[in-house]
Amino acid sequence: MPASRSVTAVLGPTNTGKTHLAVERMLAHGTGMIGLPLRLLAREIYDRVRSRVGDHAVALVTGEEKIIPATPRFWVATVEAMPSNVDVNFLAIDEIQLCADFERGHIFTDRLLHRRGREETMLLGAGTMRPIIERLVPGTTFIARPRFSKLTYAGARKLSRLPRRSAVVAFSAETVYAVAELIRRQRGGAAVVLGALSPRTRNAQVALFQSGDVDYLVATDAIGMGLNMDVDHVAFAATRKFDGFHYRNLTPSELGQIAGRAGRYLNDGTFGTTGEADPFDAETVERLETHKFDNVHVLQWRNRDLDFRSLEDLKRSLGHFPRGEGLTRAQAGPDVVALDTLSRDETIARLASGPAQVSLLWDVCQIPDYRNISSGEHASLVGRIFEFLCRDNGRIPEDWFARQLSHCDRSDGDIDTLSNRIAHVRTWTFVANRTDWLEAPLFWQSRTREIEDKLSDALHERLTQRFIDRRTSVLMRRLAQKEELMSTVEEDGALHVEGEYVGRIKGFHFIPDGADGASGKTLKAASLKAVASEIQARAQTVAACPDPDLSLTRLGQIVWQSATIAKLEAGASLLKPRITIIADNQLSGPDRETVQARLEKFLSRHIANVAEPLVKLEEGEGLTGTSRGIAFRLVETLGVLPRDQVVQEVKSLAQEERASLRKLGVRFGAFNIFVPLLLKPAATQLRLLLWALEKSKDGKFDVEKLPESPGQGLTSAPFDRTTPRGFYGICGYRICGPRVVRIDMLERLADMIRERVFWRPRFPEEPRPVGSVEGGGFTIVPDMMSLVGCSGEEFQAILRSLDFRMQKRKVKRAVIAAPPPAAAETSATPDESVVAEAVMVAEAPSEAETETVAEAPAPVPEPAADEQPLAETPVIAADAAPADLHGETEPAPTTAEIRSDESVPADAAPGEVAADIAADEIEIDVWWPKDTGPFRREKPKPEARSQHHRHKRRERPEQKVGEPGARPVEAEGKPAEAGKPPHRHRAGKPQRPPRPERKPEKPIDPDSPFAVLGALKAQFANKS
Repeated sequence: MPASRSVTAVLGPTNTGKTHLAVERMLAHGTGMIGLPLRLLAREIYDRVRSRVGDHAVALVTGEEKIIPATPRFWVATVEAMPSNVDVNFLAIDEIQLCADFERGHIFTDRLLHRRGREETMLLGAGTMRPIIERLVPGTTFIARPRFSKLTYAGARKLSRLPRRSAVVAFSAETVYAVAELIRRQRGGAAVVLGALSPRTRNAQVALFQSGDVDYLVATDAIGMGLNMDVDHVAFAATRKFDGFHYRNLTPSELGQIAGRAGRYLNDGTFGTTGEADPFDAETVERLETHKFDNVHVLQWRNRDLDFRSLEDLKRSLGHFPRGEGLTRAQAGPDVVALDTLSRDETIARLASGPAQVSLLWDVCQIPDYRNISSGEHASLVGRIFEFLCRDNGRIPEDWFARQLSHCDRSDGDIDTLSNRIAHVRTWTFVANRTDWLEAPLFWQSRTREIEDKLSDALHERLTQRFIDRRTSVLMRRLAQKEELMSTVEEDGALHVEGEYVGRIKGFHFIPDGADGASGKTLKAASLKAVASEIQARAQTVAACPDPDLSLTRLGQIVWQSATIAKLEAGASLLKPRITIIADNQLSGPDRETVQARLEKFLSRHIANVAEPLVKLEEGEGLTGTSRGIAFRLVETLGVLPRDQVVQEVKSLAQEERASLRKLGVRFGAFNIFVPLLLKPAATQLRLLLWALEKSKDGKFDVEKLPESPGQGLTSAPFDRTTPRGFYGICGYRICGPRVVRIDMLERLADMIRERVFWRPRFPEEPRPVGSVEGGGFTIVPDMMSLVGCSGEEFQAILRSLDFRMQKRKVKRAVIAAPPPAAAETSATPDESVVAEAVMVAEAPSEAETETVAEAPAPVPEPAADEQPLAETPVIAADAAPADLHGETEPAPTTAEIRSDESVPADAAPGEVAADIAADEIEIDVWWPKDTGPFRREKPKPEARSQHHRHKRRERPEQKVGEPGARPVEAEGKPAEAGKPPHRHRAGKPQRPPRPERKPEKPIDPDSPFAVLGALKAQFANKS
């Protein structure tokens, strides 16, 4: 151990100016050296010294960087890299308390015991080192430095409530990143400092904090090692750390070293806890505030007199125990572990056969394990380099070294990827700084430094992008300083504050740019003035805009300039919904009232224009009594009212009342009473919205989930059972079995059926309509199916849902015997066409199909604009008599009127070639309205009817068809219901004028699929 030679120990807490004093003392000597605990701190002191004495007079030596001018007078180095062959007048060692550190302590202890300056030696550290230094270095002069500023405990605070210029301390990269991300969201961002970062990256991050770009720093305990920063508050996010062996609580002295970074020079500082860290107890707080900690009693020590005669001798010498009191043998570090691993390798053991090779192997084992992968991987790398140095020319092959660097020479990837590459390249930087290991060490030093700098810059950029929102940070700083902010609003609503895009104004609502929570609140606060003035201007624009500038969506949103500014909610009445403005708090007072009044006028006019008939029906001008009640019911059902719900009311309507309703656009259909004008797409959309708003009153229906109505132009569509009850009625459709059918198509279908069920000629030789069957009823024809857009079983299901019933009937068809080839191409007679059409569309159903239950009534789409409303048609309902299908018309012909032995129809075309005809029976499906024809329900006959009256009825002579008083006969030959003949009128009632001449039926297109199908079925019927 060298003589004391004026050893001075400057001891005290942080912020006492110890390092500053050492630099000043060094510069006062002709030569000097200072050893610092961190490469980052060494670079800071190097820059300070060279600014005083010039670049040529100071050298920087670290494990990864060497800047050595020709004749340096001052040396700045890390403690591990302090040159051993340089003799200087002044020598200082900073943070001497690290002698007790388990990992690096033996190196600081070695410098404490064996490194001296010729004229002065200065030890800098905590006051806890005084007793052990007095024992190990007798004659030391001690100088106690008081703290310049006061350190006070501030308690526990939330991360969102930490004061500006705070440093948050954690002890794992995961925790550091999580805290930094939270601060970015809450306060705009934070700088990040970890021991795993390269010095260049750490410098850049510290510079962000020092410059004021960010007000928060998140770091590991690396900030406790002499980094000089303007920190006002230190918050511990954790108080436990992994020291390489196990998780443990930090000692009070370690807490004091970190907390002492709060307060700069004469500025007082505070400390506390945050996050999940528990608050400090009273004893710990007192120790930290008064800087009274337990003294260090034991220092880590390793034998420096190593024996290189053999590997075993080297390992034995490394295992020696200290002889002095207060020293303990350091635990095996990465270098010792690597040596132990390699000594068991036969190849390495054979190469390390002499003292020079053993010494070389120990030097190679000093390569730091920056990668921190595993001890085995690190030992493998050390062994590979040792083999290179022991073979060939004693140098590492440059092509192999270049390949290792090439894996690191990429600046893409995330934070973890870049950190891993930097760890690798730092290893090669250390190797390159060994001048005797490579052929061109200066080139490779420059190359490794270039790659490390590039990766460090990329890592700094990634950290900045991830953990710093410069925009929010700048705005918060300007707000804290109460400075005026410059703001602009673009035509598309983009808002810029101080040139930074902060969000967009849509309608009367400000949307911060990708921000939520506290960050969004910050942007709102920073742009409050600009947003308020812009929203006020927009309110004035909306108040003066014409109606075409506003629009109402199907979900009840009022849109202006592609932005939603209001929404509808259920109001006091169906046609008067309530308007709720969607706006921030900046729209208030008179501006909000003006906008509200303008939107109410728009909505009122919109409803009056699109749903004018409903508005008039609600007003009920000219309506009285029953007609007013029906109008009220139509308003309640938004213009589509199933007729079976108001059967009695309709029957009691006088002609004048019907006329009044027709003037208001009401049509009396067979199945529905509706307003055709309300079935247009725009009116249907509005009615759906009003219906949805009314249903949402009880909170069981969400207007946002309103289904789409069936496609425009569809006459029918599949029935979707997931739709809410009553939806199809508002859309203008009626549920008919598996499908929903437009109600105007159903009315046209009713008109077509009406003229076929009990058809009779109005003039001689009038042709029978296709589908009309002798004896009453009708068969399905293609024109009927085309009206509703479906066929087969689906169409039959529609008829059953409308209370039609099917009857199987056998009829005779005419068969032409051995027709000539030319005759085969002639068209069928009218009666044959009727039978062919009947066979084509009437399949024999099962027994279950003959009795069906009607589906609930469904609504109607609107007829074409140029289509005239159909004449009023009575309901084909359960209580309708045969005469109801035609109004008051003559009864249908009976089967007795059409003789079964007729071989040629009476209306056959003249000039038709005669042929031999054979009679054949076929079965067809004949459809009847409910309670008509064979499905008529018999009324009970009174028991008191005399036998004489019944006898006289039986003896009444048979009357021929067409004679006065003849009664209609049903399909099975039974008399029809008793009553007066249709031609006989009650006294006092005028006779109805004759019906206008029926337009001829449109001929079936021979190329249509229905006609082809009919022809095929007719051929099968002929063969049978």
